[in-house]
Amino acid sequence: MAKKVITRRDFLRAAAVAPLAGAIARVGAVPAVRPSIKAGGATSGAARASMSGPPAGMSRVVLVRDDNAVGADGTFDADVIQKMLDDAVTALFGEKDRAGAWKRIVNPADTVGIKTNGWRSLPTGKEVEAAIERRVLDAGVPAEKIAIADRGVWNDPFFQNATVLINARPARVHYWSGMGSCLKNYIQFVPRPSDYHNDACADLATIWNLPIIKGKTKLNILVMLRPLYHNIGPRGFSETYLWPYKGIIVGQDVVAVDATGYRIVQAKRLEEFGEEKPLETSAHHIMLADTRHHLGTSDLSKIELIKLGSTDGILI
Repeated sequence: MAKKVITRRDFLRAAAVAPLAGAIARVGAVPAVRPSIKAGGATSGAARASMSGPPAGMSRVVLVRDDNAVGADGTFDADVIQKMLDDAVTALFGEKDRAGAWKRIVNPADTVGIKTNGWRSLPTGKEVEAAIERRVLDAGVPAEKIAIADRGVWNDPFFQNATVLINARPARVHYWSGMGSCLKNYIQFVPRPSDYHNDACADLATIWNLPIIKGKTKLNILVMLRPLYHNIGPRGFSETYLWPYKGIIVGQDVVAVDATGYRIVQAKRLEEFGEEKPLETSAHHIMLADTRHHLGTSDLSKIELIKLGSTDGILI
């Protein structure tokens, strides 16, 4: 049977709430979520056993949310975000504790580049960066072998010599690529990002085959604390379209992470606008990263989604 994927048409349509069920039916049912594990709560023996690893052929993605992660004024709670990251990474690797999980990502001999996003209107956030760096340090990597950077990484000697990359950026709709998420975050690894803008950044996935990147990314973190769900034009940012989703998504398969984030953003657009409102630019680069470039999976039936924490307004 031919592999089912999210098609270009699906990426032009919203998929959420009641329409979400129809959209998922077109591309294959999402598998049942593993036994519920609440952030900070006890895990049953059966649930712990099921967390040992994703089923064969599946990409595991973890979505964790906490109602206290974002304050009423839009500020981030560093302690809550640290715990969210710890819970998400532990679940991702099916480990009993965070120390065991981070050993699956880095070891003391590694040189670790944390690729952040410094766009002034919606940066990754110092709280998220600090949470990642703290756990890399805890894993035994010396401070001098850790760097956090965005622009200029393509010719930064530190990133050129990194043995491990951790990819973290906030989710937002994007004028050039439809969706600015973890795939798009690596465009700063090339000297001329505009070279990848053709056809709504359709071939962004090719960047991941560059020697400076290939095989080095051990964790992708899509920051969904205050994602931007709508925008008009290349400089049309408005805080009106930020919403406190209070979540983060983690995974090793960057395509699966982005496909999950995309679904949530589309769900919010449907909820907000009351109709299927296509993005200004198609986000089909996520689907093409799977079907054309074979970087990961955008097939919802092959994404094992683990949900931790708050489910109020989860939209997926």
